[in-house]
Amino acid sequence: MTDLPIHAPDPSQRLWRRLRSEYFASPLGSILTLVCVAILGLLIWWVLDWALFRATFGVDARAAECRANGGACWAVIANRWRLIMFGIYPYGEQWRSALACVIVIATVALSCLPRMWAIGRLAAIWLFAALAFYILMKGGTFGLSRVSEEQWGGLALTLFLFVSTVVIGMPLAVMLALMRRSEMPVIAKVTGLLIDAVRSLPLLSILFTFAVVLPFVLPAMLTGEKLYRVIVGLAIFFAAYQAEIIRGGLQGTASGQEEAAKALGIPYRYRISRIVLPQAFRLALPATINQVVITFMETSLVVVVGFVELLAAGNAAYNTGEWKFAYVEVYVFISAIYFTFVFGLSRYGAYLERRMNVGRR
Repeated sequence: MTDLPIHAPDPSQRLWRRLRSEYFASPLGSILTLVCVAILGLLIWWVLDWALFRATFGVDARAAECRANGGACWAVIANRWRLIMFGIYPYGEQWRSALACVIVIATVALSCLPRMWAIGRLAAIWLFAALAFYILMKGGTFGLSRVSEEQWGGLALTLFLFVSTVVIGMPLAVMLALMRRSEMPVIAKVTGLLIDAVRSLPLLSILFTFAVVLPFVLPAMLTGEKLYRVIVGLAIFFAAYQAEIIRGGLQGTASGQEEAAKALGIPYRYRISRIVLPQAFRLALPATINQVVITFMETSLVVVVGFVELLAAGNAAYNTGEWKFAYVEVYVFISAIYFTFVFGLSRYGAYLERRMNVGRR
């Protein structure tokens, strides 16, 4: 008796059967599918027509030409991209701001590589990046002209605020989470009261307090620059939310492991750093990535205390001169920048989830 060959179904046939079962299973479903496809096609055509086919490009294009064409006026980006990217940083020194952005992005990318996940390596590259960023942006050494923090702006300021908030806030969040689960009632209750108090306040009020109110209640020697006070406020706000996320991860770990490590005589610092915290961060990873993404978007709120970050620089780009009508194009350009960073963070978070779930069944 001969075996008959078994032919695998054609991929196109499998795709058609799936489409028919999901979208054309009934006459009403078929009509709804066709209507949705038609609407989607019209939207895509309208966007392409506005953004590409009738758009105006080039540095030499003027506002009148943009109005005549009726499409997107990308000429405003070509003429004002420096203001959007660098804010009010001195024009002749904007190469320093651009190089500082490259250093920050490269450092973040290096930190994402598994081979760099060692305390010594991470500390070394971040210390170098912080010094390089500060020297480039601030100046005053190596022949660079001095630029005050009030003149920092654009993408460089947004990245500086975001990275500083996470780097300072994450260790603070770990400390607060561990203190809240302390066996000493006074420490646990005071820490819980502090976390809940910060989380009950809007971020705008915290920024206003650190930027405007603190100089009136503290001695001049303790106030420092407004930018660094704002970073401290952002870090405390981030730490309060992240501490609760980490505490949730700590509660999800098996209590028997810590008790077994305590019975074996393992010191507290090793029990926490090598047994408990890695599992807590593993469980809290999705919420942590979400909080980091939210923090990146919240950097735009510093405009209320007088800083010209990326979104404020975009507002200045179309609010001056002849480009007041081209605000949509400016916001699309800024949205693309935010999307690039946020999408990259979310994809990296998904990669970490896949990597850390290896071996878990």
